[in-house]
Amino acid sequence: MKIGYARVSTTDQNPALQLSELKRAGCKRIFTDKASGAHVKRPELAKCLKALKNGDILIVWKLDRLGRSLRDLIALLDDLKARGVVFRSLTEAIDTATPTGRAMWQMVGILAELERSLIQERTKAGRATAQAWGVKTGRKPLQTAQQVAYARICSQRQ
Repeated sequence: MKIGYARVSTTDQNPALQLSELKRAGCKRIFTDKASGAHVKRPELAKCLKALKNGDILIVWKLDRLGRSLRDLIALLDDLKARGVVFRSLTEAIDTATPTGRAMWQMVGILAELERSLIQERTKAGRATAQAWGVKTGRKPLQTAQQVAYARICSQRQ
């Protein structure tokens, strides 16, 4: 069965374009959320994912309608693949039922891995630079220097 998912970022946006494209693609059921992609709670997406069964096809208008970040999107699509669900994005021409679509998806995964590596490198370099400038990293102390000194004095008396 073809199942569609549409999302608009705010309640005053209209999902009509997405819905008409999903219907034209042959979706029998369509789930629609009106929430920012950054919000964790997207109840219709949860219902959509729960409804998908082996052999079903999940169709979205655009990739960014489905995932909050590339990492989330990859995890979600890997889960769909493991469950035997095909994924199709209408505007990016990604269809995991075809060899070309699977190759495109693998390229997206490679780019996401590269992005993660670059972020880790920049973070490490930024931390080293900050430490060289004398910036203290980590958690702030819970007690002042006076409180620590007082605690030491008290523990020595016992």
